[in-house]
Amino acid sequence: MAKRDYATLASGIIDGVGGEENVDHVIHCVTRLRFYLKDKDKANTEQIKHLNGVAGAVYNESLGQYQVVIGQAVEDVYEQVVDQLGDAVIDDEADEVKGDKVVQEPTGQSKKNPVLVAFQALVGTITGAMIPIIGLLAAGGMINGLLTLMSEPTLLNWINSSSDTYVILSSMAMAPFYFLPVLVGFSAAKQLKSDPYVVAAIGGLMIHPSVINLTSAHIVNGKIVTPPLLGNLFGVPLNATYLGIPINIPNYAYTIFPIIFAAWLARPVGNWLKDHLPLALRPILQPMITLFVVGSAVLILVGPVVSVLSSGITALITALLNLNLGIASIIIGGLYQVLVIFGLHWMVIPVLTQQIAETGQSNINMIVSFTMLAQGTGALAVFFKTKKEELKALSGSGALSAFAGVTEPAMYGVNLKYGRIFMMSSIGAAVGAGVAGFMHLHMYGFSGSLIGFPNFASPKDNPNNFLIFWIATGVTMLVSFILVYFFGYKDTDVETDGVQKKNVFKDAVGK
Repeated sequence: MAKRDYATLASGIIDGVGGEENVDHVIHCVTRLRFYLKDKDKANTEQIKHLNGVAGAVYNESLGQYQVVIGQAVEDVYEQVVDQLGDAVIDDEADEVKGDKVVQEPTGQSKKNPVLVAFQALVGTITGAMIPIIGLLAAGGMINGLLTLMSEPTLLNWINSSSDTYVILSSMAMAPFYFLPVLVGFSAAKQLKSDPYVVAAIGGLMIHPSVINLTSAHIVNGKIVTPPLLGNLFGVPLNATYLGIPINIPNYAYTIFPIIFAAWLARPVGNWLKDHLPLALRPILQPMITLFVVGSAVLILVGPVVSVLSSGITALITALLNLNLGIASIIIGGLYQVLVIFGLHWMVIPVLTQQIAETGQSNINMIVSFTMLAQGTGALAVFFKTKKEELKALSGSGALSAFAGVTEPAMYGVNLKYGRIFMMSSIGAAVGAGVAGFMHLHMYGFSGSLIGFPNFASPKDNPNNFLIFWIATGVTMLVSFILVYFFGYKDTDVETDGVQKKNVFKDAVGK
């Protein structure tokens, strides 16, 4: 559809909702225009539904919104609506809608458990920050999956894994994930109304090579330099000092929670500076001080806290594995992706890496593989069940990406937004991983999910290892698909069913 067609469609929609004088505010999500009307009865739903480019229209009583379903072109139509109505219809104080989560607390909503509300709000903020980059993550996941197919000796073996071509393609695929703090920081800052460029710069700080070199062995002038150990905090090594304070700097690549905290904190800090700095100095001092204060808070507070929590979780996982592999597989399989949401899984990665280095296999990675498979299957169930074209496209690409070993598009694009999908998929992961654990499945590599099947092919420790892998895979996919299809999702679900509508910390920020 050309730009002039979007303009024509916007005019028809404006006329259908009662004209310019009937529109108070208008916002949009991934698929819908959401109008706040002065008189909802002036809207002509049948007229709007018959417009070329409109997939449906409905008034949401609980939200006080008249919603017009557009699909993927919603942003183009929204721009034309604003152009024709003027900037007065843009509500800067309204919660921004990202994904399919809803904007505004319905009036007269019954009281809910505050802990549940806070958790739902946090998940809403995370998914809202992730939605704009889901397509990019899915693209990276697909490139990575295709690269595995083309480079794996037991598969196509078209590309040498030591070649420059492999390095470039691998870097291309994983760049969105490595730079996730920068991308999510920018997106979360826009959602939480802090300075997106300052927050993106803080994300760059977190993955800057010089910061990483403070905590890991690196080469200087041809010699290997190993940073000194400065002590430990609850078993977590203190690997750097900042302002004279010993701190732990974890691997921030691929993480999202620390930068979302930075996006939240940057708003009150930036607003306070805006109110107190002289106008002439504000353009320089406001971003400078915000960068310093928020960046320091992340390094001093958030990184060590995440590392301490991760260390405790790693110790618990290790104890479970030593107790009984089958029981451990059920528990870890059901809960592992929850750790991923908050970046608490990173202390587990060195453990599974050490397992592979010392023994050639990893039971932790075996369990993780089924959690990835289950989340992809959950999205696949939505793909087959939904009649919403935009959700079908998102869930289909998310499922393919998860089967290729990258779960973020499925989790943040679909499963977490409708909380029951995530929960049902996690139950499927627990069942499938439990089957694998009780049957003593072994995994001999890093790549997981469906694309990682060659890592289970060896009969070295179990002559039926490959057969067990496919049995556990079938169980995982069957249980996850059935649970999601029948109990996890239906098209009549409202977006708030699994995700709270408002931005987390909004009330704490104050303005």
